[in-house]
Amino acid sequence: MRLITTRQLSCMEVINLCDGAKLGCPTDFEVDIDEGCIVAMLLPKDMGFLGFGKSEMYRICWKSIQCIGEDTILIKLTSAELTACLCRPTGPRKRGIGGR
Repeated sequence: MRLITTRQLSCMEVINLCDGAKLGCPTDFEVDIDEGCIVAMLLPKDMGFLGFGKSEMYRICWKSIQCIGEDTILIKLTSAELTACLCRPTGPRKRGIGGR
């Protein structure tokens, strides 16, 4: 059994086998708490200026992963499938000054 941490996964480059494109590194993961497994990894489509202003994310289902190597994560998605993976980032809303 090979064990790896999410921190190690987030340092790996994701490459699409269909066109050889480098998609970047995962920034977050979706976890099924009831089943205790990773369901998807999230990658920013564009990092924006100096990493600010991420507009869309790729939500890559775990079943789309073909191989996890030493430095890379290989996925296999056509351009249409990859486009279908685009979503808006969600998460906790940031509170303003005073916690409101």
